[in-house]
Amino acid sequence: MKICILGSGALGSTFGAALSEAGHETWLLNRAGAHLEAIRQHGLTVIEDDIERSVRIHAASRAEEVGPVDLLIVLVKSFATSEAIAGATALLGPQTVVLSLQNGLGHEDLLADVVGRDQVIAGKTYVGGVLLAPGRIRCGVEGKQTFIGELDGQVSARVSHIAEVLRGAGLDTRVSENILGTMWDKLLVNVATGALTGITMLTYGQLYSEPLLRETALAAVAEAIAVAQAAGVTLSLTEPEQAWNLASAGLPASFKTSMLQSLEKGSVTEIDFINGAVVRLGQRHGIATPVNATLVACIKGVERAMADQQQEETKR
Repeated sequence: MKICILGSGALGSTFGAALSEAGHETWLLNRAGAHLEAIRQHGLTVIEDDIERSVRIHAASRAEEVGPVDLLIVLVKSFATSEAIAGATALLGPQTVVLSLQNGLGHEDLLADVVGRDQVIAGKTYVGGVLLAPGRIRCGVEGKQTFIGELDGQVSARVSHIAEVLRGAGLDTRVSENILGTMWDKLLVNVATGALTGITMLTYGQLYSEPLLRETALAAVAEAIAVAQAAGVTLSLTEPEQAWNLASAGLPASFKTSMLQSLEKGSVTEIDFINGAVVRLGQRHGIATPVNATLVACIKGVERAMADQQQEETKR
């Protein structure tokens, strides 16, 4: 199968490495940069369970270098979705399936605006990854599930085949007949940990050793569950503690959330698609979400401080 990962950050590189090692023609597509150049020159170094290995994988900065693919897995940051897919049309053929595995809610609609709804399927993954240095990642795959599904809930031949391909690459993947509920389940996990680690700059080990932060996380998740239930979404995670416990399962104490990684790199976060989505939908359905609104405001404050500092440094 010819596969392209749109977005070659830590998680995109993790999926790309697994699929390439399984024998698929796999491409990482991202803007030119040190990570992409290191992969081109030396391959991708993957550290898993403290075991280091080198993976050869194709890397490109232009979609035209890749050409049409069978499967396009979208793993760019949420706020970059529209721009990224608009610049990746050279990857699309009549049979190309576009799979979003991004954090948060709403990406499928953005992708469908460009490629058509019939070519889009949705998914969520609990696989984790950290970019340690250009061309070097740490990943957590074992025990971490990925769920994919058709937007209409049908178990189609194509989604079943893609699940089989991912499983063959060592990625525990299941087909969901309730992908909206599955997406909300993953959102609850992100709500539990992402903003809190971004605000406090704590790793998982540090976060989970602070009782006050646990209580804040559980309150944020409780709000999100209430919003989902008001929207008629069927969840498999119905208690805040379930999301809190699932978030850390199988990951080392040194693990950093994608939101914290973004801030450490000086990038804006996906807060609008995670806690921000809870706030917007809460307003629509008449559910109060003061904890999530506070977390959004705090992250926006961190982003503002970061932007102001970058502006000051540019003036010097």
